[in-house]
Amino acid sequence: MSLRFLAPFVIAAGLLGQAPHQHHPPRPEREYARALENPSRDAWQKPQEVIAALELKPDEVVADIGAGTGYFARRFARQVGKVYAVDVSEGFLRQAREGAPANLETILAAPDDPRLPPASVDTIFFCNVLHHIGNRAAYYPKLDRALKPGGRIVILEFYKKKLPVGPPESMKLSEAEVIAELEAAGFRKARSFGFLPYQYFFVFERK
Repeated sequence: MSLRFLAPFVIAAGLLGQAPHQHHPPRPEREYARALENPSRDAWQKPQEVIAALELKPDEVVADIGAGTGYFARRFARQVGKVYAVDVSEGFLRQAREGAPANLETILAAPDDPRLPPASVDTIFFCNVLHHIGNRAAYYPKLDRALKPGGRIVILEFYKKKLPVGPPESMKLSEAEVIAELEAAGFRKARSFGFLPYQYFFVFERK
């Protein structure tokens, strides 16, 4: 997505000491792309284990919000029927499409709207992105409208404590904050996983 959505990945790759915002000029897009695709990320992000934990069905539709260059989206596309790679950067979406399976479709989103088709998605996936969405209370209903009956929202976020990767602690969302926000939006925490060293991993379903 926009540079503010990419900040956690950049920091994780050691490119920045803090997340970019209006007082800190953003780095060139190519640096963010390198951070997103840095092979060293696999060691702590564990993408294959994350995907296995989700038990995706072959005909499932997945939306990767803040997909960037397609780190997760391309992997999802090899497992499911259709993937929406959603981002506000056309440059990143262009990279996500390169070499991707034909079932990966990109969506150029707005910062406040993922622009997903109504009732189109089984799983909406966020990885290190949620804390950069400004008005989440207004954003969640747009996700709800995009979900099919029985759909779910998956959230991976950095623990709100000092870590060797990720944004400053002041920018992070605590587990309690995320659970409270999703409950207020009409969802409940259905599952959680503890195998990631730096992130909590929650699955939410409609109440």
